[in-house]
Amino acid sequence: MFKKFFRRFSRDMGIDLGTVNTLVYVQDKGIIINESSVVAINIRTDQVLAVGEDAKKMLGKTPSHIIASSPLDEGVVKDFEVTERMLRYFIEKVHKENFGIAGRPRVVIGIPLEITEVEKKAVEDAALQAGARDVFLISEPMAAAIGARLPVHEPIGNLLVDIGGGLTEIAVISLGGIVNWKSLPIAGKALNKNIIDFCREKFSLLLGETTAEEIKIKIGSAYPFPKPLDLKVRGRDLITGLPKEIIISDEDVREALKKSVKTIVETIKDTIEITPPELVADIYERGIILSGGGALLKGLDKLIHKEIKIPVHVIDDPLTAVARGAGIVLEDLENLKYLLSPSTKE
Repeated sequence: MFKKFFRRFSRDMGIDLGTVNTLVYVQDKGIIINESSVVAINIRTDQVLAVGEDAKKMLGKTPSHIIASSPLDEGVVKDFEVTERMLRYFIEKVHKENFGIAGRPRVVIGIPLEITEVEKKAVEDAALQAGARDVFLISEPMAAAIGARLPVHEPIGNLLVDIGGGLTEIAVISLGGIVNWKSLPIAGKALNKNIIDFCREKFSLLLGETTAEEIKIKIGSAYPFPKPLDLKVRGRDLITGLPKEIIISDEDVREALKKSVKTIVETIKDTIEITPPELVADIYERGIILSGGGALLKGLDKLIHKEIKIPVHVIDDPLTAVARGAGIVLEDLENLKYLLSPSTKE
């Protein structure tokens, strides 16, 4: 009786637990949380000082006794305790408006394809310890495809490229399953590092990751712009050790990202090469679908189309695709359970 009472106040959730961002979909409400996957902890007192955007503002600016970092790496849990505390914070944030009465929610969480049973169990345990009643896992490409409203249940080939913060996953989906896939650790964070390394080598300038990400968003591209762009950036001169300002062009940024972008394109080609011909025919007709934050890199769709000769489509709001897909499964869990990944408890 009490369980039923508290379940009325429970807010079941679909969670995209990403290396860079965590998004939370709440049943009947949509996505209500989109925050950085960063936690700031005072190691002297073991106190969580900030989570999400507030913690991200502390990156690179903390004294020695405060650590601000992401507890996830390439989409998997690298720090179980901190992940649990981060999830607890988001679950409690969702239930705040229930005036302190909070049932234990059911949770659907997106996970990478290339995940071990140990890593899968870490995600399940972290969510349960954080307050979830039941935890269901779904592969991120499958969740993104559902979020993009692709006909994943039908005998039709869908090629989805999900470019997240720590991982790019390329999957061919048909009849509610993944026919084949490839995964590589080149995604948003790797592109930021490419820009940092380029500025170090060409300008003897040391940038922080936040600045590199700003450069990528503002003038980063995989394909030339109609008009050249440039941006003033500041960092530390590696020769003098003093502050320094430079002007970086969109051509410089393309050069910095060139190798990583080429690797993504080549991996898409490799995935198509091992796909059954009937599904390749569908993909040729329907095109390649891009999702994830990395899909927002300007001109990436044009470059892939130029190299592979197949139409390329960036879905609407690609950053939220996994969370939306997890939410759609959550809304019809009984009928869509077959799309979930097997639990470690089965």
